[in-house]
Amino acid sequence: MNVPLVDLRAQYQPIKGEVLARISDVLEGMNLFLGANVQAFEGEFAAWNGVEHAVAVSDGTAALQLALMACGIGAHDEVITVAHTFVATPEAIALVGARPVFVDIDPRTYTIDPAQIERHITARTRAILPVHLYGQPADMDPILELARRRGLWVIEDACQAHGARYKGRPVGGLGHLAAYSFYYSKNLGAYGECGMVTTNDAQLAQRVRLLRDHGSPSRYRHDLIGMNGRPDELQAAVLRVKLPHLERWNAQRRAHAARYGELLAAVPAITPPHVADYAEHVFHLYVVRAPQRDALVDYLHRRGVGAGIHYPVPCHLQPSLCALGYRPGDLPATEQAAREVLSLPMYAELTAEQQAYVAGCLHDFYQRQAEAASAQPVREVQP
Repeated sequence: MNVPLVDLRAQYQPIKGEVLARISDVLEGMNLFLGANVQAFEGEFAAWNGVEHAVAVSDGTAALQLALMACGIGAHDEVITVAHTFVATPEAIALVGARPVFVDIDPRTYTIDPAQIERHITARTRAILPVHLYGQPADMDPILELARRRGLWVIEDACQAHGARYKGRPVGGLGHLAAYSFYYSKNLGAYGECGMVTTNDAQLAQRVRLLRDHGSPSRYRHDLIGMNGRPDELQAAVLRVKLPHLERWNAQRRAHAARYGELLAAVPAITPPHVADYAEHVFHLYVVRAPQRDALVDYLHRRGVGAGIHYPVPCHLQPSLCALGYRPGDLPATEQAAREVLSLPMYAELTAEQQAYVAGCLHDFYQRQAEAASAQPVREVQP
């Protein structure tokens, strides 16, 4: 059996007719960016996310960068975040000229450990950038309280958390701004690149709108130094088709996660994901901890299971960020997670048969390992 990590075709087939009709409408009109679909999608996403303002941008990295720029963060500033994330998070901080400052994670949730943040705050700290990772929110209340007390911006990286909730409240409206990615494999994915910045602050929203279009309020007038972060109409049209399905797709992901939990009870070597009591997880990824992880990945791939690793090299140890001066051992929980985490196939259309096959492959791998260990000859100890 073949079980891909993500199956985009299975999602596409039921909505194919509507998607193609929307794309055809865009091409007939040839208004290809910042047009009617972008404007409509911004309003629809804001209403769905429970925020006052949503500003569509070209991609998730641009969303992070523009959110930082809107807060005036730049050279000589510091932004506190995590190293257990996709590199775009610290990359966006570096792109505005600021310095990423890494804090270790809670080893159960893989999100930033709020108890470790304050000791990393310096006179140059301007913002905290928590990452809602794998579909689970960071523990936001202590972060927001600390930021209020210390006068810091809070920018949520919600790029993997479309529809996740923290204590009943949607992520994306908890901090001053939030960044979303609609990369194709996300719970809400485009057929290319697109992103969104959300906020409840009208002035910040207007600043992002200017910055995404070269700081321009009108043609050939540029009030700010901005960037080309404009979204295109084709992606907005596709995302408008998909958005009404997202709650159902997220519910299906949660149901699959529950079934995985039942199946993996028979594989005690595997540690399933921990869902915090404050969280409504949307399982962008279903991430377990696995001993002998790399050998297991090879075995699963040979059996047709599309397992992945998110993320094998922590950001603080990436060559591109070596100038920050971090060394192995600086973030022990992060580094241990990087050695052990494994993403199993997860998408709304995943079948019970596919999940049973994945679990069976995991069980077979560890059974083989146990049998091989027991077959090793016992060496006699000479007196």
